[in-house]
Amino acid sequence: MTRPHRGAADHTYRPPGGTMDHLTVTGITADLAVPDIAAARGFYTGYLGLSVEDFNLGWVARYRSPDGRAEIQLLTRDATAPRNPVVSVKVGAAVGEAYEEARRRGFEIVHPLTEEPWGLRRFFVRAPDGNILNIVSHRDD
Repeated sequence: MTRPHRGAADHTYRPPGGTMDHLTVTGITADLAVPDIAAARGFYTGYLGLSVEDFNLGWVARYRSPDGRAEIQLLTRDATAPRNPVVSVKVGAAVGEAYEEARRRGFEIVHPLTEEPWGLRRFFVRAPDGNILNIVSHRDD
């Protein structure tokens, strides 16, 4: 039996043959579908205290606690994908490799690997349980 080895650049464990054993996740953010971000905002910022608005593109906005320990994204309808995700999973620079591994494993790709105009590189994959995940890398990752 051959033992897995470490990838030199990103420290991701890979079995022989170069495929990924698993992703290295650096963060997960819940993506809540809402009919209107402005109408929903007060509950999340006022009641939950997620008072810092990281960004608001009109169709998606992220709010976090002042100490940065909690965050949530509200979205009406994704701007480029056919379905909304339930979570956004940050994987850093390995997003291309994660995309190829999802395809190799036969997972359904809901939205292809895309460079988005607002600074993300991402794709959507359907988990075997039916949930849609946004696998993402930010421009500064």
